[in-house]
Amino acid sequence: MHKIKKAVCYGEVLWDIFPTHKKIGGAPLNVALRLQSFGLNTSIISRVGEDNKGNEIARLLGSGGIDIVALQVDNVHKTGEVTVMLNEKGAASYDIQYPAAWDKIVWNEGIKTMVSQSDVFIFGSLISRDTTSRTTLFKLLKVAPFKVFDVNLRPPHYTNELLEELMNLADFIKFNDDELFEICEYLGSGFKSPEQNIRFIAEKTNTSQICVTKGEHGAVLLSGNQFYYNSGYQVQVVDTVGAGDSFLAALIASITLGTSLQTTLDKACAMGALVASSAGANPVITKDDLKEIMKC
Repeated sequence: MHKIKKAVCYGEVLWDIFPTHKKIGGAPLNVALRLQSFGLNTSIISRVGEDNKGNEIARLLGSGGIDIVALQVDNVHKTGEVTVMLNEKGAASYDIQYPAAWDKIVWNEGIKTMVSQSDVFIFGSLISRDTTSRTTLFKLLKVAPFKVFDVNLRPPHYTNELLEELMNLADFIKFNDDELFEICEYLGSGFKSPEQNIRFIAEKTNTSQICVTKGEHGAVLLSGNQFYYNSGYQVQVVDTVGAGDSFLAALIASITLGTSLQTTLDKACAMGALVASSAGANPVITKDDLKEIMKC
């Protein structure tokens, strides 16, 4: 009997507030929904307010098949909100409310067991902006079998020292190209090419799997000592919100399920492109949609 793989996403769940509408979001939430669509048994560890927005997040996650037993409820802090601003190219910038309920995720034995029994544990840097959620994260990283760090920088909610510590604890790191160069500059790499900087990070952090996205130009993946490339898929960008999250979910799902690494990277780039060509972070993308764009 084939064992269904278990994924746990840790971090922020919130509402993205656009000029004309609002949608649920937060990188861990977006990744969780997409992982579930790939057939992984996915749980989320986060915290919402005791309010209508929190109730709606719980309902929507549950309807997407996500295990929400570790979605904590806070009677002091409100469910998180982020004001999303899009430029003329559809690229997003964010104003992230603080404090929010997701800043206050508390440790308990239930989440320790959940993470220790998972196949993959995915976390980002934003959740570490507050001491409470950061302390819980570091405890969970001690018991997680396979740790995926989605760097996902949101100024001013991080320090370079924290990023270095999280990279050292990860088994897999995902950057975009701007994040890679920012962090490498801080660490004093002195290199210019993405490949040199990826190898620099791999050696510096003792991490054998690193992926860097390059927007419309695709992505590069280092696994062991080998690079894999995809040059991207041409789409009309509507907005980039959630594209990187769905990219990561497709990547990690395929790796966890044992897909070949080149096919894995191709599928992840196709997924990111399709999400960027749709409104919002979590559009429905079918297997047929992926097959069609991957023919191009």
